[in-house]
Amino acid sequence: MIGRMLQHYAVEEWLGQGGMGVVYRARDTKLQRPVALKLLRPDLVADPERRNRFVQEARSAASLTHPAIAQVYDIDEADGDLFIAMEYIDGRTVSRLIADGELDLLGSIEIALQIAEGLARAHAAGLIHRDIKSDNIMVTRDGHAKLLDFGLAKLFEAGPDTVGESAAVPAGLPMTRTMTQTMGGPLAATRTMGGTVRGTINYMSPEQARGKPLSPASDVFSLGIVLYEMVIGDRPFKGETPLDTMHSIAFEEPKPVTIVRRNMPLRLHRILTRCLRKRPEDRYPDAQALAADLKHLKRDLESGTRDSLPPVERLRGWLEGLFKSFPWGRNGVLILALAVLASAIFIAAKVQWGNLFSLGLIGLLIYRSIRNKRARRLKAITAKMAKDPSVRAVLIQGDRVTIIVDRASAGTNIRITSLIDDVNKRFYFGTPVTADIKADLSETEFQTVLKTPGIVYAREDAAAETPRPAPR
Repeated sequence: MIGRMLQHYAVEEWLGQGGMGVVYRARDTKLQRPVALKLLRPDLVADPERRNRFVQEARSAASLTHPAIAQVYDIDEADGDLFIAMEYIDGRTVSRLIADGELDLLGSIEIALQIAEGLARAHAAGLIHRDIKSDNIMVTRDGHAKLLDFGLAKLFEAGPDTVGESAAVPAGLPMTRTMTQTMGGPLAATRTMGGTVRGTINYMSPEQARGKPLSPASDVFSLGIVLYEMVIGDRPFKGETPLDTMHSIAFEEPKPVTIVRRNMPLRLHRILTRCLRKRPEDRYPDAQALAADLKHLKRDLESGTRDSLPPVERLRGWLEGLFKSFPWGRNGVLILALAVLASAIFIAAKVQWGNLFSLGLIGLLIYRSIRNKRARRLKAITAKMAKDPSVRAVLIQGDRVTIIVDRASAGTNIRITSLIDDVNKRFYFGTPVTADIKADLSETEFQTVLKTPGIVYAREDAAAETPRPAPR
């Protein structure tokens, strides 16, 4: 394909491949400008349903004119190849920016605002995108956000949103893209679920996951997930399997951003809470209403105005941490409260010391269970850190956790800090745990760390070189 002419487009470079199409960079020889050509895969050209959907993508995007929507120039066919010519975008996906830790709070709000304004134009034209995700948003080198892939867009209409398609994504597909690319990124995170509903599992609204009729509020929910992911570095709804993820989206509440990261503004918390409501009627009705609130938030951030978290919200966050820190959760707190109440009653009633001794023994057992919680929690976060491929080793010495990483990216720092903060919120005794993240160690320094007592994890490639010391 490289070097071929498709009408007046000279194909220059392969950019990527998705579920329906292959994307190339090309040059418009008439206007002398770079374009992107998205070709329907040869094995799908004869499929009427796939051809119709491909044409629908071109028509949907071409009907919209907005700086935040990738522009479609043409749709044509040459030598049996059906293709869309569209705006060439030199930039990176939001998913790549998140992974590289290059988004700050204001930058994230700016991207969400630009996409919300572009999406508002689509909603005003009667279109629902249905596949808003961080891999379908690109940011140009000069900071302009572009919404891609209208292949699933449809007009507002009642009826189940069924019969989807499975996206075939090559294992080596690059995450840094320079063009529109359908359904890219890691397959486990972004694939389109086949045979049930259309969209990307991790970013579906509850009604989309159930195959129910959709409204613009469905796009608002998906954009809320992207915004949450940008500011926190992780998605609000996750599961070990696609079914678990869909259950989380439909029934579980996301953890408030003000609890995950305590420096987050209250207005952001309110915006995300409204975006991620389970019932469509409880969300913003469309992207225009969301954009209005994002503008206010951006203005507050630029002016340095910050709302403080109300006492009720702070109390709710404290109680949530309390319930999670006790054995048996809420039941554990209830048992402890009853034990304290019983002690007060026994003392007031002048109960014999033998009974008080028994009650004290029970209290001591509960106390020891809480104290041992520290070791269990540190073990749990070590297991979570071990899942990060950039973590080479973890060393625990007293209340200090040292994490050796290949590269101290912002994303890795945020994840580790969040884990340590979560542990400290669950402790009520002793000094807080501190984290020390080290990167770019020389091989000699790293081998010295591996021989230090307290190593609780070493990545397989590192452990194979140097045996871990026996526990003391």
